[in-house]
Amino acid sequence: MERLDVADGFDVHEYRHGLKLRKQGAETMHLENREGFGCPACGREFGKLFVSSRRHNTFDSPPGPFCLTRTDDRVLLLTH
Repeated sequence: MERLDVADGFDVHEYRHGLKLRKQGAETMHLENREGFGCPACGREFGKLFVSSRRHNTFDSPPGPFCLTRTDDRVLLLTH
């Protein structure tokens, strides 16, 4: 299973073949994992990915376990 590589930031275009865009705003994206990519935090397959370049984000509790990963300019929330 290929794990998302965020060592040098996160470029969604590197993974477009397996991530389906569900919703996009000016500073956020909601994506679905269709290729079985692994989470950059724990290595397990994740279901959905929220990417934000906003400094502040508020979330309702995501169902089930989740992981957070931070790059220099983005926060990634991955639900399992």
